[in-house]
Amino acid sequence: MLEEIRQQPEALDRTLASELRRVERFKQRVARRRPRLIVLAARGTSDNAAQFGRYLLELTTGIPVSLAAPAIHTLYNARIDYREALVVAISQSGESTDTNLALSRAREQGALTIGITNESSSSLARLAEHVFLVHAGKEKSVAATKTYTGQVLMLYLLAYALGARIRIDDLKRLPERAQSALDLEPVIAELSCRYTFMDHAVVMGRGLNYANAFEFALKMMETCYVIAERFSSADFLHGPIAMVDPNFPVFLFAPSGPTWSSISEALDKLNDLRAETVLITDASNTGAAQATRVIRLPHKLPELYTPIPYIIPGQFFAACLAEQKGLDPDKPRTITKVTLTM
Repeated sequence: MLEEIRQQPEALDRTLASELRRVERFKQRVARRRPRLIVLAARGTSDNAAQFGRYLLELTTGIPVSLAAPAIHTLYNARIDYREALVVAISQSGESTDTNLALSRAREQGALTIGITNESSSSLARLAEHVFLVHAGKEKSVAATKTYTGQVLMLYLLAYALGARIRIDDLKRLPERAQSALDLEPVIAELSCRYTFMDHAVVMGRGLNYANAFEFALKMMETCYVIAERFSSADFLHGPIAMVDPNFPVFLFAPSGPTWSSISEALDKLNDLRAETVLITDASNTGAAQATRVIRLPHKLPELYTPIPYIIPGQFFAACLAEQKGLDPDKPRTITKVTLTM
């Protein structure tokens, strides 16, 4: 897992270089017939990437986005009118049974379809009309890391293809920004020691980093066996804050920009409760010092491009914490790399 976390700048750079021409061709294709709706289908870590895609695509293209409920097809055999819709299936392995069935049914029922996967010879790659490949290389750890950020990158490229004001030159800086996050590894490894006996936590995000709250929590659950609940800062204040007592650990994704006021409000209430708060942020956020501890990336980042560099400290933290707990993050109990569900 640690090795694959460290491979992310190269994987991102390789994905951009390999897929940009394919994305440009797709951009020309959809310019002639823009979808009226986008549906994203995924499970697990890929579903967290889809959650990011929902925010990104709606914010930057204005097209409504829905997250698919695969059981509509696999259990209820429902027929959906997908005419004028774009359905995107996201899967690291390309072998997620219910995700693939949802894509296949959508194609039969009139959708334009895309598959985003790390495996060019997978079932998903054969089912989709258009395939965007994540060139992350073989991912051996059960806990996905480099394929998650690769999927997030592909969703930026999809937004670009659909007319978003996203500059390719800005995307080309993401490997460098990922490297800046990797440079924090010694700091995060030391911080993880403090939480060796942590068995519960909350992870919080909002907007473009809401998906990262889900992904960081998932990494702690599957590699460290920590009960990690994930919330938007707004939902957290609507009830779950009642479970917080002194020293309760709360991790917050906290870029400056539109979401900071909401995160800051939650942070103030957590401080009043004497919770243990850890902020993941960057040099642009001057209000972060009010947290108990801060993981700060050294450069100022536009909020639009924070999700990839921000998740890397979370990935490192989960891998290091697992080792602190005497666990093997590459081989979590009970789960396997490819999970087949219907």
